[in-house]
Parts: sequence; structure tokens; C-alpha cells
Amino acid sequence: MKTWIFVVLAAFVAGAAAQTCSCETMKWATCEGPPCNCNVLVGSNIKQTLDCTKLVPKCFLMKAEMYRAKKGLDTRTGGKPVETAFVDNDGIYDPDCENDGKFKAKQCNNTEECWCVNSAGVRRTDKGDKNLKCEKLVETYWVRLQLTHKPVTTPVNEANLKIAIADAINKRYKNFPKNLVDSVEYDADARMVVVDVKKPMGDRKDDLSQMAYYMEKDIKVLPLFKNQEKFEPTIGNQKLEMEKILVYYVDEEAPTFTMQHLSGGIIAVIVVVVVAVVAGFLILFFVNRHRSQRYNKAQQREMDNM
Repeated sequence: MKTWIFVVLAAFVAGAAAQTCSCETMKWATCEGPPCNCNVLVGSNIKQTLDCTKLVPKCFLMKAEMYRAKKGLDTRTGGKPVETAFVDNDGIYDPDCENDGKFKAKQCNNTEECWCVNSAGVRRTDKGDKNLKCEKLVETYWVRLQLTHKPVTTPVNEANLKIAIADAINKRYKNFPKNLVDSVEYDADARMVVVDVKKPMGDRKDDLSQMAYYMEKDIKVLPLFKNQEKFEPTIGNQKLEMEKILVYYVDEEAPTFTMQHLSGGIIAVIVVVVVAVVAGFLILFFVNRHRSQRYNKAQQREMDNM
């Protein structure tokens, strides 16, 4: 009888341990324990160990997404703060990561084409071949989150907006420091909230890219958290449900894009502008020439009369 009771209790304890052994910051993780160990597949039979008490590094998240996409599993479907800010136009790729989850400065995505990235894994140079040199991983110290919220029933209290945004970021993204929320601007007509998140240059403690990437997932698709709640700042008794997000990245050093890799649309616009300017100069030249000829003829007739 005692043996039977012991077996039942052991099974109950094991079941309770299995329920508590989970990864709150990565819904695709597999956890085993005790002791509780969690990992996520980033390749065929390649497991990445996770620290689920923190936000998962963006590089690991992107590798997991790429692997799931290859397997047909679910993944995801205000303007520049400064002239050197840029957005992620290349989207997701299969990155090379350091052991601590940081991006390697040079990325090639298993191809012969390579490029340099910043600490957020976003391309910051033109693409080249495998001889391309990326001397170091340039840190992103400023992100601008351009958010658009859904229509609300009562006007948003702009005076309390910054506190609400900072509190929501801190609560949702694993105690992300509130003091890094530098400024918040609001356009009620456009329902747009522009949030500048900055850290001091040289700071390597706080990773802005992790918070921004988790927020992108919360708003654009489905949360990466096991908890499927969304990022919804609360002002008074009203929640702001976000429907759009655009992230600008500002690095400690300006990116080095050149004209040679501009898109066809941008090149077409430049060509049209150049042609228009040249045509304007030609028209001005011929008009001035015509006027000069008329003046010379009139002057000649006056001399004949004399």
C-alpha cells in the first residue's frame, strides 16, 4: 500500500514539475527537467539552448524562424529620426551567430553573396562576395518605433503617454529599462505614436534589437512569448491596441550604402529628375539664344535707317 502511494506521489510531483518547466520567452521551445532545460531547433537536429529568464537573442530567433519556414511550420508572414537611420528592407535570413547570441559582423546566408550587419542583424553595407571585409559588429544605440494604434473611443491623454509606453515596454519585455525610453511624440489625427529608445554610445549591456524584434512580432503577427497577449499600453482605463509598426535603426557609425545597389524604382526617379534638369537647361539656352538673335536683327535695322 505504501509503495503504491509513493508511486502516485512521485507521478504527481513529476507532472507538476513538467508543467512548471516551460519557456515563457519562446513559444517554440522544448523543455525537459528537472532541472528545467529548454532549447529550440535552429537546424536539422541542431538544438540551441535558451535562457528563458531573458529575451532570446534576435540571432537565435531568426535562425529558429528560418528553420521552421523551411519545414513549412508557422513563422510570420514617423519618419527617420536622423538621415543615417535605416529600416530592415531585407527581412529574415538564416544568420551566423556567436555563441552568446550576437550576430557575426559578416553574413552570407549560405551563399556566395555577403554583407555586413549591425548588432540588430540588419544589413548596413552593399552586398559583395566572400572577400568582403567586416571589421567589427557596429552597435545599434537608437531605435525609433513608429507605431499606429487602432481607433479609440475617447481621446488619448498625451501627457501620460510616455509613462504608459515605458511601463508597457518594461512589463512586457522582461524588465526592459524604462529610462531608455527617451521621448514619445503623438499625432492624434494619424493615430501615430513615435517612440525613441536610446542608450548611451558604448553601452553593451542593453540590447535594443531584442525588445524591438519581440514588439514587431507582437504587433505584426503573433507573439513569440508563450503568453499570447499583445503589446497594449494602458492610459487610464483605455488600452491602445497597435496595428502597425515600423522600426528605424541608428548605429554608432553611419551605414555605407552606395549608389550601385539602388533599387530600379529609385534609379528611375533619379534618371527622370536628371533628364528634366537637362531639358530645362536646354530650353533656357535656346530661349536666350532666340532673344539674342532678335536683338541683333533689330539693332541692324536701326543702323540701316541711320
